[in-house]
Amino acid sequence: MDKRWQRVFTLLSEMYPDARCELNYETPFELLIATILSAQCTDQRVNIITPRLFQRFRSPEDYLEVSQDELEDLIRTCGLYRNKARSIIGCCRVLVRDFQGVVPRDLVSLESLPGVGRKTAAVVASNAFGVPALAVDTHVFRVARRIGLARGDTPEKVEAEVCAIYPREQWIELHHILIWHGRRLCHARKPDCEQCPLAADCDQAISGSAREVSV
Repeated sequence: MDKRWQRVFTLLSEMYPDARCELNYETPFELLIATILSAQCTDQRVNIITPRLFQRFRSPEDYLEVSQDELEDLIRTCGLYRNKARSIIGCCRVLVRDFQGVVPRDLVSLESLPGVGRKTAAVVASNAFGVPALAVDTHVFRVARRIGLARGDTPEKVEAEVCAIYPREQWIELHHILIWHGRRLCHARKPDCEQCPLAADCDQAISGSAREVSV
């Protein structure tokens, strides 16, 4: 690995030693539901919604006993609630039908679930089961491109480029530290380059062209 990218990983690890998934959950199934809810929504908002949701719905079967309208009312404040309610019910239906109500561990099976794309599958596989995966959300996408880790214009391309640089055993931690950096310092609109320890290794900080980058 290029010494520059190892240095970036080391600096981020030192900056965010407690980096982790900030969605609250206790089981793989709860993480799956929370991650579906988190699309275009903050983790803080999801964490406000899920305690009541998880208390009432403990299994995929429980969600199949409620109407979509009622589920929409329960998750309305997280945005895109109609699509999310439809995805959750569809996902639970397939979990019961094809996986005996158990959340699968592998990415291919996870991506076969309604409402579960590559990012959601990677979040669940890596956090719930420790499967090496790099989930590329808006923060990972933005930070990786700003630093110069990736040039791709899609999450899939960025994932491929970053995973080609770092070994599999670093993917999960890398996902978390890139997200924490994006949330805490490398903001979309006003990145705090002057305070950033990565500035000497960041393409856009060096060039002075840091700008908004969105997925």
